[in-house]
Amino acid sequence: MDTFINLDHGSGGLASQHLIGNLFLKYLTNPQLLDLEDCAVLGEHTGRIALSTDSYVVDPLFFPGGDIGCLAVHGTINDLAMRGAQPLALSLALIIEEGFALHSLEQVIASVAAASEAAGVAVVTGDTKVVPKGKADRLFINTSGIGLVSHRHDISGKKARPGDAVILSGTLADHGITIMSRQAGIEIDGDIASDTQPLHRLVDALLANDGGAVHVLRDPTRGGLATSLCEIAAASRVDMVIEEDLLPIKPAVSIACELIGLDPLYLANEGKCIVVCDRDRAGEMLQTMRRLPEGRDAALIGWVGDGRAEGRVSLTTRIGGSRLLEPLTGQPLPRIC
Repeated sequence: MDTFINLDHGSGGLASQHLIGNLFLKYLTNPQLLDLEDCAVLGEHTGRIALSTDSYVVDPLFFPGGDIGCLAVHGTINDLAMRGAQPLALSLALIIEEGFALHSLEQVIASVAAASEAAGVAVVTGDTKVVPKGKADRLFINTSGIGLVSHRHDISGKKARPGDAVILSGTLADHGITIMSRQAGIEIDGDIASDTQPLHRLVDALLANDGGAVHVLRDPTRGGLATSLCEIAAASRVDMVIEEDLLPIKPAVSIACELIGLDPLYLANEGKCIVVCDRDRAGEMLQTMRRLPEGRDAALIGWVGDGRAEGRVSLTTRIGGSRLLEPLTGQPLPRIC
């Protein structure tokens, strides 16, 4: 094989076939993908179909705790899980810039394969395009996912109810500060790494016997926790109150945010979710989450107001004041996912 990607690798000819056969199929071994058909035909399933798609343009491509490959797999699985769907299969499409190193591409595909296998969700179809040098930035990935919703409940950002509890499944801002520090060339001591991970097993455990207690699930990615809560509050027409003292943040992440001048409430999380549920079931939900590695740091962080309102989210500070949280405006952290 060549050392770098060239335009022939995207031509559909022998170079493309060699790239697919010698690299992609070396790691992605699902029988449906091995057929190399233009689409995959899935088996028969019962339930409502969930479909999601997302594109990943993270910079840097490799970072502590992950890379663009596992991030793409986890991100699409989590988008399905946030509607209560069990993921069935993934597609993988790559746009590669001419000159991209083949050993780096192999690292990414190996990571995709490992993440897919660990999650139990196969890549069953895909596509590769190569663009001339200067027409892209090394590598972009698009993944789509299909899942099934087998329960009857409609989990949606519009379903938060007065009196509900608001739970966060783990620590804040791990992914965002990891990427930001690498982009800025800053070395920070401490336990700082991306939190990218799949959440479908955690969601499945929550919904196993919830009886409709879970109303909203949301992964606070771009825009962070504050923006996600504002979106939920606006869609549900409720107010929310979050307690600063209850927010789980690793000390190293908190220090890093202070050094760089960033608010962890607005930084991306790639392996955490917001759960809005019946208040009287919150303790049970927390116990369920904390029994799993994905939710060991889960915390109750606030409540939905008792009456209908206009979608405001406020933060009760450590000194007893109140701060109004608003959606993120602008883009303080480019290329995070």
